Amino acid sequence: MNAQITSKQNPAIKNIVQLQKHKERELQQLILVEGLKEIAQADAAKYVIEEVYFCPQITSEQTVAALLNNNSKTKQITVSAEVFEKIAYRESTGGVVALARPKTHSFSSLQLPENPLILVLEGVEKPGNMGAIYRTADAAGVDAIIVSDPLSDIYNPNAIRASLGCVFSVPTVICSGEEAIKWLKDRGIQIFCTWLQAAVGYHTVDYRGPSAIVMGTEADGISRQWVKAARQNIIIPMRGRADSMNVSTSTAVVVFEAMRQRGFGLSQ
Repeated sequence: MNAQITSKQNPAIKNIVQLQKHKERELQQLILVEGLKEIAQADAAKYVIEEVYFCPQITSEQTVAALLNNNSKTKQITVSAEVFEKIAYRESTGGVVALARPKTHSFSSLQLPENPLILVLEGVEKPGNMGAIYRTADAAGVDAIIVSDPLSDIYNPNAIRASLGCVFSVPTVICSGEEAIKWLKDRGIQIFCTWLQAAVGYHTVDYRGPSAIVMGTEADGISRQWVKAARQNIIIPMRGRADSMNVSTSTAVVVFEAMRQRGFGLSQ
């Protein structure tokens, strides 16, 4: 165990603050993971955790070690309460911040069951929405998420926080819409797109076969390439004055209908 870092001007501390920026994470190929649950999720998903910084006044060395079942060689570094306050992106992190290596999210590493349910996210901008969607996908047991033409980084600290670390547990592919459509069609996976101009209610569609549900942003919806590729475009009927819902809420509505039809994954 190294001596405790007590200076905010320490180069390692300054670098952690820099890693809150997307460009710096890409440049260094490092991500920030804050919180006990989030770090445990990253470890369980076998992410390589390079370093862990923790505050002994908040958490113990034993607690930190218990998070690292698959990362026994991770360097553990103690910091003062003042320094930890500087590096913590948010409150209630449990006194721990980790630096981990991102994974490569390609189709080549994706393993799916015979009858998959896939969620496609096109152009989701807000990291908080992205994280909330991952939490829903994890809860519902979605087999994979395809992030199509991303406008938000799944490793943004807000996305990790909002997902409670589910960005690490849900299998993910990041690619262009064209690549995603070809891959889905080549495998006979039917595409259902949420679209405001669609006339078919989401609850009237059969999701029991291999299916991909496509969600877009509240402002722009989904692109024409997805609308044209869909087996069926669907809509969530709404009776109020608003013409759309938050994308994370809409995702939960449609995904859990699909899971209801599938018996929530329970054996028949």
